[in-house]
Amino acid sequence: MNLKFLRKKKSFPIRIFRITVAVIGIIIVAFNDYFGKIEGFVELLFLYFITVIITVSHWLFVNIKAIVKLKNEKKKTELMHLQSQVNPHFFFNMLNNLYGLVDKDSEQAKKLILKLSDMMRYSIYEGQKDYVTLQQEIDFISNYIALHKMRYHKNISINFDVDIENEDLKLMPLLFIILVENAFKHGVEVLRDNAFVNISIISNQNTITLNVKNNFDTKEQSHEGIGLENLKRRLELAYSKKYEFTHTVNDDIYTAKLKLTL
Repeated sequence: MNLKFLRKKKSFPIRIFRITVAVIGIIIVAFNDYFGKIEGFVELLFLYFITVIITVSHWLFVNIKAIVKLKNEKKKTELMHLQSQVNPHFFFNMLNNLYGLVDKDSEQAKKLILKLSDMMRYSIYEGQKDYVTLQQEIDFISNYIALHKMRYHKNISINFDVDIENEDLKLMPLLFIILVENAFKHGVEVLRDNAFVNISIISNQNTITLNVKNNFDTKEQSHEGIGLENLKRRLELAYSKKYEFTHTVNDDIYTAKLKLTL
């Protein structure tokens, strides 16, 4: 017996009841002159209208509930799709770097592989969950930064400051990494000298604030792109009016700030 048949079987008595209520209403209207002379007709009519109101209310409740459920499922599906788009080109670039590093420095390559493995495991398993802890996100960003420090052979300055009261705060996975990755992609990877990225995460009992600042080559394209569009859409779906996101450009300095209220 399949699910579709079970649903039909379950809804069959309800349909019979609704049809019966409708038929009784038609009979009352058609033979109003006759029924109006019967003792207790007013009370019976009142009871009938109460039944109609309850039936209509139940129908509205069931349909509204179904619409809300469908909307939530669609929202969750879209969120999962957006989360699956995070970091693919980073992993691709890292694998290319590893290929060139294996013969030159096998020990360094091994360290890179371990950290990359941790990041991929987090993206695949934790990244599909609705929520993760703040500490898990911090660890993920730390691994990301460590990988970048290993792969570059130029003078760069990377600072990551953390000041949190509760490391068990829950938030959507792979959210902060978009802004961090954006800073490296448009700054460190492009600039030849004196590149810097400053990152800070500050939180109290119900807010988390991420600040990211980096310099960039003004001749290159802007920081706007698929990554930021992805971030904005995910924030709107998951946090609605519970977030503040700003980003500014001052000469060759790009600053992004994201505040979540949990």
